[in-house]
Amino acid sequence: MAKLKIKLTFPEKLIKEPAIYNLGKKFDIVTNIRRANVEAKVGWVVLEMDASMESLQKGLKYLDEVGVVVEQLDGGLEG
Repeated sequence: MAKLKIKLTFPEKLIKEPAIYNLGKKFDIVTNIRRANVEAKVGWVVLEMDASMESLQKGLKYLDEVGVVVEQLDGGLEG
């Protein structure tokens, strides 16, 4: 298992989309929300993720494709 801590920034059009749920469901990623702030126009979430390296990479690609801004925290992938 690999671990990754990231900050996700959601533009207004994605505020109501279930992107974090989809990470778990589609890519078998265990997610843990550490901090969050969601407002009408923008939202951000600090998220810890645990999964295989392959699943994490696919999940990050998915987030990029749907338009979520991803910032890796704490030095990137571990494991």
